[in-house]
Amino acid sequence: MKKSAKMRRQSRFRLLIQLCAAALFNGYIAGFAKNKIYTGKLKTVCVPVLNCYSCPGALGSCPIGSIQSLAAGKSHRISFYVLGTLVLFGTVLGRLICGFLCPFGLIQDLLHKIQTPKLRVPKTPDRIFRYFKYWVLLLTVFLLPMLVTDRFGRGEPWFCKYICPAGTLEGGIPLLARNGMLRRLAGALFTWKAAVLCLILIGSVFISRFFCRYFCPLGAFYSLFNRFALYQMHVDHQACTGCGTCAHVCPMAVDVLKNINCGECIRCGKCRAACPEDAIHIGHRQTRR
Repeated sequence: MKKSAKMRRQSRFRLLIQLCAAALFNGYIAGFAKNKIYTGKLKTVCVPVLNCYSCPGALGSCPIGSIQSLAAGKSHRISFYVLGTLVLFGTVLGRLICGFLCPFGLIQDLLHKIQTPKLRVPKTPDRIFRYFKYWVLLLTVFLLPMLVTDRFGRGEPWFCKYICPAGTLEGGIPLLARNGMLRRLAGALFTWKAAVLCLILIGSVFISRFFCRYFCPLGAFYSLFNRFALYQMHVDHQACTGCGTCAHVCPMAVDVLKNINCGECIRCGKCRAACPEDAIHIGHRQTRR
């Protein structure tokens, strides 16, 4: 009973942080009222999460969109400001950003609460599918925008244009819903993006953090820092009884006892709240003795 209460408190606390982050990153209320995109000075600031530039409420720029905009340009540059921002957040927090701050992560969490039978992907295909997000990062964010160009030497933002479900949900649907001209111009491309969004939303109902596990390029980037980030999680193996509760409640199907700081951990804290022996702790990176 004590652990159930602890898990409820932890869940409510994380939900509060997620809602505050979503409100902060998409707090331009006038944009929703006027159906216009905010273009003020704050849009030069890169937020650390997947958050569409074209969302009427977005106050900052999405890092993935920012990288692609320059990579697809005629000079095919890489934004060291954006990469530096991501490296800074990754070095300090790792994928805690995915677990607490990402608005699309919040949407996936809420969808997974729908009362339906849940799917547990077998370990071998699950491990293989997880590599797909790294290919999404490498190909659609970096290589294709620079290498596949038109006769003027300009590329396309492949991930934003053809895949990003956050862009469709946060930007495409709100803007098109109130603008008939945009709906007529959207055509087959929007139909494709809507289909991708539907697939990911349905997948999120049955598989926890479906997009984060298999498709998110930003999650792939942050995962590279999880093992080295200042924010770490630790298992007290002397207190642990090996009951497996931590692994059972993990939304990312991490083998908590074997490698709690692996690249897939989103630092949500569910394992810590569920542990009956209080054997899981959070803190700064420690030197192994």
